[in-house]
Amino acid sequence: MAIDTLDARLIELLAREPRIGVLEASRRLGVARGTAQARLEKLRTRGVIRGFGPEVDPAAIGFPVTAFVTLEITQGVGEQLRVHLRRVPEVLELHTITGQGDLLCRLVARSNEDLQRVIDEVVCFPGIVRSSTVIALSNPVPLRLIPLVRHAAAGSAGGLPGAVVPGDVGTLAPVGEVDAGVGEGDTVPGPAEAEEPDQVGEVGEPGQVGQSRRPQRPLC
Repeated sequence: MAIDTLDARLIELLAREPRIGVLEASRRLGVARGTAQARLEKLRTRGVIRGFGPEVDPAAIGFPVTAFVTLEITQGVGEQLRVHLRRVPEVLELHTITGQGDLLCRLVARSNEDLQRVIDEVVCFPGIVRSSTVIALSNPVPLRLIPLVRHAAAGSAGGLPGAVVPGDVGTLAPVGEVDAGVGEGDTVPGPAEAEEPDQVGEVGEPGQVGQSRRPQRPLC
């Protein structure tokens, strides 16, 4: 399901400032509060935005070593193995893969010596036939989603002007007062609130709902 430029700008703003309120977000984006609230609810309902929790750096809490373990397993033990791996707190991710091996684990450890303990805990499951481990030396491109969001919005707009560019959200307006937390206590306006005028930053900006209307001048 495609997203448009306004969706992308809202996602980028929330990624930079997760605690920003709907009122302040609407001011930054140049749209009415009802428009921002409706877009936010749509993105949450569709599963595009899955939460507003903090991003935790494993190294900062004492787990600087990252490793990837490929597991080859016997048939019929996949679900039991997934249950086993969920009980190992150092296992951060688990993917089913093609090629050599059946599963790929991303895990962390306190040190290289501690990594051996974690691996032993992972492979102690009897359904594992073979395992191989690689240690990550560095993370030059950390997990990032905003460039993908921008690309998706630009693709849905067909490359027309108005596609999100780096720094777009941050230069919309200076920071003002922050409203209540995003989605907390804010509801999508009903019919009784329909008379609230929509304010947009620019007439005809792609993806913005409720554009301002100007009276047409007579031709003669």
